[in-house]
Amino acid sequence: MSLVTKVLSQTYRLCMSRQWGHRTISTAAAPLCFKLTQMLGAEPLKKKKKLDPMIVRQKEERRKRKIEKSIRRLEKNAGQLKPIDELEIPPGLRQEIGIRKRPQITITEEIEGERSALLKEWSKYKYQQHLAEIKMIENIINSRDRALEELRQESEDLWLEAIQLDQVLLPFRAKGPVVSLPIKNYDPPDGEYIDKTKTWE
Repeated sequence: MSLVTKVLSQTYRLCMSRQWGHRTISTAAAPLCFKLTQMLGAEPLKKKKKLDPMIVRQKEERRKRKIEKSIRRLEKNAGQLKPIDELEIPPGLRQEIGIRKRPQITITEEIEGERSALLKEWSKYKYQQHLAEIKMIENIINSRDRALEELRQESEDLWLEAIQLDQVLLPFRAKGPVVSLPIKNYDPPDGEYIDKTKTWE
């Protein structure tokens, strides 16, 4: 049996009739009933108002002038960069420039001579300190080499064990005071961090 004949045989009870000025499709024997009726409760279409062409043209010109004005404003501010608060001087500080401005100090020849002499002394001191550190490192290395030679003369096995790398030494970890000893029940002053950086989207 084809699909068309099957559908026709199942819908043979449908009947169409004209009642009360609208079309009705109904099934008499089937429990499900359905109807096609006119659209009810719809809002009537509004009539289009006829506008004066001069008023329409004036509205379009006003909209066009507004867009042109905004374009001119954007072109005017195109070269300006976004403000950075860190580089701007607050107005309160600008008013206090006279109070905060430091007077110019004239440096005499005596002061310049003292500063240059101090700088020379400091450079000599740091050079001597550097030489002393290098000499101390060289002495330590020479002492180690002499000790290893003595150990090699005593026992070859001990010398081989002594020149091996210490696998436990690295990674080295030390726990102790860094700058100052910890204070018991100390409440640090810096609490919550609130980011107040301005963002431009």
